[in-house]
Amino acid sequence: MLVRVSDLRTREVVNVVDGRRLGPICDMEIDLTTGQVTSIMVPGPSKLMGILGRYNDYVIPWSRIKRIGMDVILVEANEYAEPAQ
Repeated sequence: MLVRVSDLRTREVVNVVDGRRLGPICDMEIDLTTGQVTSIMVPGPSKLMGILGRYNDYVIPWSRIKRIGMDVILVEANEYAEPAQ
């Protein structure tokens, strides 16, 4: 099945470990030599109810993606992942 990046960005990312909604994909990392997606990034938690912006985005490795559905992307992220630098 082929999926456009723009379609993936509209899907909600949900952590299957705790059922928490992490938000939509905000960016992706792609290995240019192989053309494969290596990880996705979701927005980090907001500071003071979103008024002061957000913390760093979380990086979720492609191996942690369990299922890509029509409306949602299920990931297994125990401690989410390391924030992006």
